[in-house]
Amino acid sequence: MKLKPRARSAMSRRHAWQILEAPAEDQNEKRVPRQQRGRSPRQRAWQILEAPTGELPAVETDTTMGPELPDEATVHLVLDLVVRIGEVQMASGAGASDVTATILALTRALGLPHCEVDVIFTSITVSCHRGSDLSPVTALRVVRSRSLDYTRLSDTERLVQQLIRNKLSAEEAYTELHRITEAAHPYPRWVSTLAWGGMAGFISLLLGGTGWTALVAFVISAFIDRLGRLLNRISMPFFFQQVAGGLVASLAAIAIVNSDVMPLEKPTLVVAAALTVLLSGLSTVSAVQDAITGYYVTAAGRSLEVALMSAGLITGVAGGIKIAEWFGASRTPVPAIPDLHVLNLPIMILAGTGAAACFALASYSSLRPLLVAACAGAVGAGAYGALMIFDAGQITASALAATLVGLGGGVMARRLRVTPLVVAVSGITPLLPGFATYRGLSELADYGAITPLMGAVATGMALAAGVVFGEFLAQPVRTGLGRLERKLAGPRMAGPLDPGRHLD
Repeated sequence: MKLKPRARSAMSRRHAWQILEAPAEDQNEKRVPRQQRGRSPRQRAWQILEAPTGELPAVETDTTMGPELPDEATVHLVLDLVVRIGEVQMASGAGASDVTATILALTRALGLPHCEVDVIFTSITVSCHRGSDLSPVTALRVVRSRSLDYTRLSDTERLVQQLIRNKLSAEEAYTELHRITEAAHPYPRWVSTLAWGGMAGFISLLLGGTGWTALVAFVISAFIDRLGRLLNRISMPFFFQQVAGGLVASLAAIAIVNSDVMPLEKPTLVVAAALTVLLSGLSTVSAVQDAITGYYVTAAGRSLEVALMSAGLITGVAGGIKIAEWFGASRTPVPAIPDLHVLNLPIMILAGTGAAACFALASYSSLRPLLVAACAGAVGAGAYGALMIFDAGQITASALAATLVGLGGGVMARRLRVTPLVVAVSGITPLLPGFATYRGLSELADYGAITPLMGAVATGMALAAGVVFGEFLAQPVRTGLGRLERKLAGPRMAGPLDPGRHLD
């Protein structure tokens, strides 16, 4: 009973081996006795498996291997369209992985199935492979300017969805994209100025300030925004704009304290609110997202930009304190840590809601993203306040609150047709370490201690990493994830989830 299975397996192996053997030249060789076959030299495996090249037909040189693509003019149009869409996303703070996934989805949907995308901090390169007979077509787009216009980003997202669903042709999409990029901001510039001032006022309330503190923070931040607008008109580098903002914020707070114009009990919060507003425009979230998803060159460029702009802000604040000392200012805002109580939690939630909504409004967001951003700000501020009341620590509380913001934004933003990037950045903006930055500068100037300043840096990194991790946790919860998203590592905060139709 035990011999039959072995016999059958031996016969099957012998049968399979005969299939792999080269065809015998003489049929009489099969009748050679086993003893003589055992004495003959055995052929090596690679000799038996070697393809009989002499019997194969010659390869025709006129045969072209590769995909069937549209005409060359259409290929150039599609490539120029997708790199322009990627430019809008990069300028709005989207991560390199989001831009790469968007471009690949668009090229596949528009008839270019074999494309390679290379995204770095300042340029986007797309190469379309056209087979063995033709050279590839490559398009390059340089990202020269960056501006916060979430309406433009949202309109571009809708355009991408229409292209993937084949509701628009490439020519129609090109015209629509030109209209989106050339359109003016949806709100006047003074509305954005009032929004930046309102954001500073709400942040001062979030930190425990009074009504007078919020009013002073509103006026100073609005003035800093107008000053930055004026400096931008003369093409002053953004680094010096940050220096000017930090200088004005510190000098204004010191002047108000020494003149006794207003009864400010906590003038430090004025400087902290102004610093938070100046920190809000930096692409910290995108830098951490690029580092996590493996785009290290882009992450290094974004991180250097964040570090340089923060250094400009620090230089301005330190310069303001030094100038005040030269003019004999007897009192400077003391960086006292505000106390948090359970009774302050509703005020913190309300202030976080207002600060996030003001940031979305200052970034020219439409009504629906603004409301979703306000809800995200409420969640983040509430979670942060509750954790701080239970002595969780600033870094831990910031990371957990940002994770909740990323998770909620990742789940609800897609269902509400809102870009998750808008929700994530707006939700963590009230939690940016403006107060910790000022406190670290004061400790560095007075005692030479750099630890508090490094704590502010760690808080910013915790906020960004928490948002990215929350978006990553939201992926299994969302439905309808595309195959392209599963291939690319890391979370998605912009761009489509559907890779488009399959091409035969």
